[in-house]
Amino acid sequence: MASAAGRGEAEQSGTPTVAFRRLRLGILISGRGSNMQAIVANIEAGKLAADVALVVCNHRDAPGLAWAREKGLPALLLERGDYPTREAHDDAIARALSDAGVDLVVLAGYDRILGARLLEAFRGRIVNIHPSLLPAFAGSLHAQADALEYGVKISGCTVHFVTEGEVDGGPIILQAAVPVMEDDTPERLSARILEQEHVIYSRAIQLYAEGRLRLEGRRVRIVEGS
Repeated sequence: MASAAGRGEAEQSGTPTVAFRRLRLGILISGRGSNMQAIVANIEAGKLAADVALVVCNHRDAPGLAWAREKGLPALLLERGDYPTREAHDDAIARALSDAGVDLVVLAGYDRILGARLLEAFRGRIVNIHPSLLPAFAGSLHAQADALEYGVKISGCTVHFVTEGEVDGGPIILQAAVPVMEDDTPERLSARILEQEHVIYSRAIQLYAEGRLRLEGRRVRIVEGS
């Protein structure tokens, strides 16, 4: 079955939807939020037809939270320890995103696995980026170091939809390859991969905003714009 993903939950249709307004993003961060900063830069440069409706952070000392507030972005601190259960924490995040009118949830260095209720609230409307060419090194918190240790010649990054089940196992939207140099360290490889993350994440979000992502089973096809 084919479905068009973009501008809301994936529809049961082979025809992409058309964007009539700017995409409202809800960005989840846990650290410095470099991908969030790149997304905001692309919005400000007119390269991304979106607005940041809300930034949610789960660590009060995260540099990204301070950065978002300094930029004047709507930012909310929701720490896991302030809620009795994981489900209550997820429910609070889902309510905040819904109240902000979020169209697409963007995970940008968020360090918690999303629970079933949050995934259900935004089914087909959550994306993530991982610093490897998935499915290689899925779920790893040190994918760049793992790639070097394994001896791969090509690494990279992947933007994918977030679904229930295997971590980093959702349908792949975009990937960028990054060659591994003979003298690479995890830090040098990570820096080059991050450069590509900053490029393809905004590109994937723009494709979603334009309704140009069509899901066929596990495969995400990019269709021509109208």
